[in-house]
Amino acid sequence: MRNMRMPMARRRAIAVVAAVLLAGSVAACGNSDTGSDGGDDGKIVLGFSQVGAESGWRTANTNSIKEAAAEAGIELKFDDAQQKQENQIKAIRNYIQQKVDVIAFSPVVESGWDTVLKEAKDAGIPVILTDRAVDSADKSLYKTFLGSDFVKEGRLSGEWLIENKKDAAGDVNIVELQGTTGSAPANDRKKGFAEAIAADPKLKVIASQTGDFTRAGGKQVMEQFLKAHPKIDVLFAHNDDMGLGALEAITAAGKVPGQDITIITIDAVKDGMQALADGKFNFIAECSPLLGPQLMDLAKKVHAGEEVPPRIETEETTFTQEQAKEALPNRKY
Repeated sequence: MRNMRMPMARRRAIAVVAAVLLAGSVAACGNSDTGSDGGDDGKIVLGFSQVGAESGWRTANTNSIKEAAAEAGIELKFDDAQQKQENQIKAIRNYIQQKVDVIAFSPVVESGWDTVLKEAKDAGIPVILTDRAVDSADKSLYKTFLGSDFVKEGRLSGEWLIENKKDAAGDVNIVELQGTTGSAPANDRKKGFAEAIAADPKLKVIASQTGDFTRAGGKQVMEQFLKAHPKIDVLFAHNDDMGLGALEAITAAGKVPGQDITIITIDAVKDGMQALADGKFNFIAECSPLLGPQLMDLAKKVHAGEEVPPRIETEETTFTQEQAKEALPNRKY
């Protein structure tokens, strides 16, 4: 009897091990079915590299993208590049290694993207540009651009100034706070504004310098402008935040913003709109940051292999003081 009990114990142990191995095999097969279309739950995985958090506009843009991804059921991998191109390139390469379904990013600057975008293309991952464009000659490196017409924003600002100063006697001295050097909005807003004011030779840009799209930068550069140029009639700031920083410098210099110095900005975030409603700013050209829902729609389409337009522009407007007062109560950003 003792010799028969040992084989029975062994047989039971073998049966238990076999059952465990079979269960593991079934589970492994089940997991393998979910792999190719995004994450394990079948979601589209979107890798997004943001410029940074340099302004109220950018914060609103980030919030729009995160909220829209959650509503659309898209898994978002988010990276803050802290306004450094090398950080964005690293993030995009990480997304390629992770085999995300779609990559989207808002480029810090226009140039220097061809190599990493080719890597994404070779990996079969479609790329969407948001807010800012790149200057690559190879348009096949990305599927589409979603954002604003920055040249138009600059041009609308210049056209308003021409109308506002048409009866001015003598030269009108303009100082310009540029955005981040080499970025699409800085390049294009400067271009559009310059083209518009060229129609009136008395409008002269006497100083132009980057404030890097930040309030601190706007304040610092405006302080320098005020020291170097005793007669400044107009400030053209490439975004609200630099204009808001400049307000501090103008007030500290004993001047009245909006009266002694006409102030034109771009974006139309709440703080900027409030300054316009209060008469501290004089004109704002809108640049909407609420791109999230459109981006998620595009991500789904390019992931599905659908054709999308090469450029999709957001609908925007301009604001005077009275228009800002009317719009502020319902402003979303």
